[in-house]
Order: sequence, then C-alpha cells, then structure tokens
Amino acid sequence: MGKGKLVAQGSHASLQAAEIAMKKDPKSYSTWQDLGTKKIVLKVNSLSELLEIQKQCGILSIPGALIIDAGHTQVEPNTPTAFAVGPYPSSLIDRVVSHLKLL
Repeated sequence: MGKGKLVAQGSHASLQAAEIAMKKDPKSYSTWQDLGTKKIVLKVNSLSELLEIQKQCGILSIPGALIIDAGHTQVEPNTPTAFAVGPYPSSLIDRVVSHLKLL
C-alpha cells in the first residue's frame, strides 16, 4: 500500500477500535482521552501475524478493530489492511504487541 492508503487504513482502524473501547470500557477510554489520545503505529511482517494479534486480543478480551478493505483502489477486495488495539491498559496491550517494531 502507498503511504496515504496506509495512513487511511490505520485511521479507520484507530477510530473503530476507539468506538469499541468506549462501549466496552468507558473508564479506560476516558483515561485515554484525558492523557492525549496516544497512538503508536507498529508493523507486522505478514497477514498471518496480523490475524494472530487479532486472535490474541480476542482471547484476552482486549478491544480491537480489523479493517477489511473493499478493494476499490490499491488492494484486492476483502483484504485485511490494518488492526488497531485499544485504547486499553498498556500492560495488557503489551502482552500482545510488545514484540512488534515501530513503523
């Protein structure tokens, strides 16, 4: 994906994950807002790694959002393009993503 597409997909994921977290854990969401809505962008090496992170978040009940692209521009239809985690306590998120590197 090009840089613009990458940013757009991450933005979609971030917004959707925040909406999910707001419903699931309003206190964590509120704390996240009060502290400046921090976001960290990480990279995975493969689709399988992305889906494994989604799976682990589900197992640990950590809110997250997987974005599936419609395929109108740069990727094939139904391609998973981004996954956002949280907002949620960092100690729990780190259990799933601490091995990833910054994008």
